[in-house]
Amino acid sequence: MKLPPVTASTVPNLRPAYWFALLNALSSQVILSGPMVLFAKTLGASATILGLVAGMMPLLTILQIPAANFVDRIGYQRFVIGGWSLRIAFIFLMALIPLSERFLNPNAQLVLLLIFLFLFNLSRGISACAWLPWITGLVPAASRGRYLATDQACSNGASFICFLVIAALLGVDRWLPNIAQSWSFILTFLFSGIMGVLSLIFLKQIPDIPVPSEESGNRKPVPWMHLAAHPPFRRLLELDAIWSLAYGGLATFVVAFLKAGSIWDDSSILALMSVQFLGGLGALWFGGRRLDQHGSKPTFGFIMLAGLVVAVGWFLVSAKVVSTGPALLILLILPLGLLNALFTAANNHFAMTIVPRMGRNHFFALYSVVWQVTLGLSPIAWGLLIDSIGDRSIHRLGIDWNRYSLFFGLVSFTFVWAFVQSRRLEEPKATGVTTLLHDLFLHEPRRALVRLLGRSGGGLSQ
Repeated sequence: MKLPPVTASTVPNLRPAYWFALLNALSSQVILSGPMVLFAKTLGASATILGLVAGMMPLLTILQIPAANFVDRIGYQRFVIGGWSLRIAFIFLMALIPLSERFLNPNAQLVLLLIFLFLFNLSRGISACAWLPWITGLVPAASRGRYLATDQACSNGASFICFLVIAALLGVDRWLPNIAQSWSFILTFLFSGIMGVLSLIFLKQIPDIPVPSEESGNRKPVPWMHLAAHPPFRRLLELDAIWSLAYGGLATFVVAFLKAGSIWDDSSILALMSVQFLGGLGALWFGGRRLDQHGSKPTFGFIMLAGLVVAVGWFLVSAKVVSTGPALLILLILPLGLLNALFTAANNHFAMTIVPRMGRNHFFALYSVVWQVTLGLSPIAWGLLIDSIGDRSIHRLGIDWNRYSLFFGLVSFTFVWAFVQSRRLEEPKATGVTTLLHDLFLHEPRRALVRLLGRSGGGLSQ
């Protein structure tokens, strides 16, 4: 069946895409973030193994490069649905691992978990190469910032709910004392699988579009180095690599740091970490209109400056310079979701702007691979560093120099590097960082005050 092209005058119904983002987040957060880190930690995983668990998904996006050659033969929608269906099957297989504790020791269970995680991320890595070309062709350019910000808001809102649900499931032994802890993780994986099945229903409702004619039937060798050398594109790839080094280990080793303190149980840690997704909801307020109005470049600058503040905060906590309390931890966890959501939206928005129509599938494949592979290598590299330091620590100048304070200190310097790199991006219609900051902290409060007074005045006049 020949699909009609999408133009600026035919804005598609994106409601199924938002529902897919919501349900997909409910499913994937279990496998790709804190809950999986806690399960692996329960099985005795070292920091290096935790880095591998966190980094496996982005590392396997490298498969998008060979997979991009097959998208035009299958079509965007069928390609994504096939991979997503397969990965859901592996979630249900993971649910069986806690049951194997009767005949498998923790090391064998951990090996089995890594195998299923590999297969889960293998299917995701292959199929994801069709997603960005699909959405780029589907959503008109003038609406992409709003779509991307709303997509991130849906994902973060769902992730917040997911963490609260999983925190309740992991604490089930508190109100059902006779139930084994393994059942908490079984229920957790089953929840993930069921949400994944529901997400497929809405994925099938997202309007499909035809592969551009210049992509279809093109079997010439792909000049990957030529694509990577395209100046605006190359600078974006460099920024993605530096950002991935800075942010890639934060979420994983914040959880590991809290776990190592032996103050918080698994349920409490997940409840704390769920706060980051409330921060991610701010992407809709921050990113929707402002991405389309100011561009991605100033947003990148703001993200790196905010990331520096957060990393320094974690450094002070881990170095025992400031006392740790729930209020301070929430204050430091809350921005993690906003930073990630804003960067994802701004990064995709920038890529959609600069990637040429010719070779779009391969440009996006290379873009995703560089971003995600460096994001995957980051926690592995940080994990090796943390393991090599071990329990050694030195107290100098009122600072406790230990494995975590050194980690957060190095991350702080990396955010400075990322800010410098963001200034080198080429975006024709972008405003400056100071213009964006004025909009955020001067004009926006003024507009909010005017709206508030307008409503109050209207009420008084009646």
